[in-house]
Amino acid sequence: MALALSTLLTLSPAASAQSAAPANRLDEVTVTGTRSPMKLSDVAADLTVINRDTIERQGFGNIAALLRNVAGLQIVSNGGPGNASSVFVRGAETRHTVVLIDGVRIDGQSTGGARWENLPLSLIDRVEVLKGPASALYGSDAIGGVVQIFTRQGSGRPQLDLGVGHGSLGQTKADVSLLGGNADFDYAGSLAVDRGTGFNVYALTTNKNYNPDNDGWRNYNGSLRLGARVAEGQRLELIGLKSRSDVGYDAGTFVGKDSDDRGITESLAAKLSLKSSWTNALSTQLSVGQTEENYETRPNSPYLSRTRIRSASLLGFYRFNDQHQVNGVLERREDRLVNVDLQGGSGTRSQNAVGLSYLGSFGPVSLQAHGRHDDDSDFGGIDTGSLAAGVKLGGGFRLTASTGNAFRAPTLYHRGSVYGPDIGKGFPELRPERGHNREAGLAWAQGSVDVAITTFRNRVNDLIAFGAAGTCRSTQGCYTNVARAMLKGTSLKGGADLGPVRLSATADFLDPTDAATGRQLQRRAKRFGTLRAETTLSAWTLGANVVGSGERFDDAANKVRLGGYGLLNLDAQYAFAKDWRLQLNVDNTFDRTYQTANNFNQAGRTWFVTLRYSPTL
Repeated sequence: MALALSTLLTLSPAASAQSAAPANRLDEVTVTGTRSPMKLSDVAADLTVINRDTIERQGFGNIAALLRNVAGLQIVSNGGPGNASSVFVRGAETRHTVVLIDGVRIDGQSTGGARWENLPLSLIDRVEVLKGPASALYGSDAIGGVVQIFTRQGSGRPQLDLGVGHGSLGQTKADVSLLGGNADFDYAGSLAVDRGTGFNVYALTTNKNYNPDNDGWRNYNGSLRLGARVAEGQRLELIGLKSRSDVGYDAGTFVGKDSDDRGITESLAAKLSLKSSWTNALSTQLSVGQTEENYETRPNSPYLSRTRIRSASLLGFYRFNDQHQVNGVLERREDRLVNVDLQGGSGTRSQNAVGLSYLGSFGPVSLQAHGRHDDDSDFGGIDTGSLAAGVKLGGGFRLTASTGNAFRAPTLYHRGSVYGPDIGKGFPELRPERGHNREAGLAWAQGSVDVAITTFRNRVNDLIAFGAAGTCRSTQGCYTNVARAMLKGTSLKGGADLGPVRLSATADFLDPTDAATGRQLQRRAKRFGTLRAETTLSAWTLGANVVGSGERFDDAANKVRLGGYGLLNLDAQYAFAKDWRLQLNVDNTFDRTYQTANNFNQAGRTWFVTLRYSPTL
């Protein structure tokens, strides 16, 4: 079960994210499921890994577009590239998912959650998606799950990776990366730009201020990752990332029809860490990090929100033998929110945490237990825990079961957002949102075939929603703990080789319910699935991906219905010379008209051609 802890010092997302043959795909090393290196096949949780090859083949857009192919996830977007996107993990609110970039949390303390639309694919080497509550490992926010993004890391001889592309919607992209390193020093740097003239996102033509303009976008991003062995068993690593998007949108009734409103988002992340191997049994990782997420609208309806999160952590890993391991964590987090041009909703807070985990193997049985205590400067202490077990039944079958709880602290905006005569008073009595989950899974893998089914039941209490005047002491209304949700469902995923064709599929049967009214939670479909076929013919790699969604409702009252849809997306890659690749992506091949958010158009048929040159220098 446990890998040698020295792996922590040498585990490279690049090394573990290479395309794996179906027979050994479950031997990939992951870290998100336990916060320590572990084979994917040993993790007693629902975990999906997306590697670099998959990102290049299917990565047409941002990370939200990539995640639509992951079992248990649904994506909602207010239009085209760069517009606001939400990711629902097993039906949980988008703010109920922890988002990490190389282990550093990124979050917005206004409405809560990361701005998925501003996370570019060009800088990403690997993505790990953990589904289910994980506050016992990661603290606040992990009611639905965790998405961890790993940037590119260098190793071996210097390698250049250069890509340029052009497509419909006036889209032009370019990216360049330089990677390399040895046992003493490694480096990876990337720069990218993505621009497009876009299409008309806003669909409410009856609005008197309707503006039928194209809503274009501009995104610029870069990352740097440096690592060095500063002494025997000691590795120092520095990571930095910045992404900036400038996207057109229609402000609707608030401004004139000839306005050109822009939404500008900046995401920044930095981390300095020291990974130490003291003995064959004991390793530690000391990290300090900071992320910022800033959002601004202009020139009309001006608004500026700035979130800063500072963090420090000490992780310890002690392996008694190959069967038993104990992990510990000490962590501090400091949040700061500034809302310019909007009264109320600004502030600061801190959280201190201590956690302990046990990972054990008893023959065919594995046990993973996690416990954590978080102390918040606003609402005090909260305890979370989870217990998971896996049993290898023989014949390639493995049974898993787990239970756990999780929480999401109210955002600083939620706690301080009070208007009218009550401005500045805030609502310190606002409580954390809490989730309690139980799940069971059965997986089977034999040769090139693997199938897994997971069923879950997540009860979420004290959900925060805005209440009108009269529901709280504010005469203007406020955020209160008034809602409850029941998230039940079954998720299936699998893959198999049929001759030269690799097939993979997902299917989700979800019952996302408002526990107080019995109505379906807004913007979440009860049925969702994907099917992908891929084959290699000489220098060609060809792929087809089908995405299907059932109907959903745009409002809590279930009055505004959004129809279901089916999409066919195609991709083809041609390695026409050494180090040269040409790729074509066609999304929404049959030009379907559909919406995932009411009054916001989705792109019709789009195509994009990329030329990539990746020589070893």
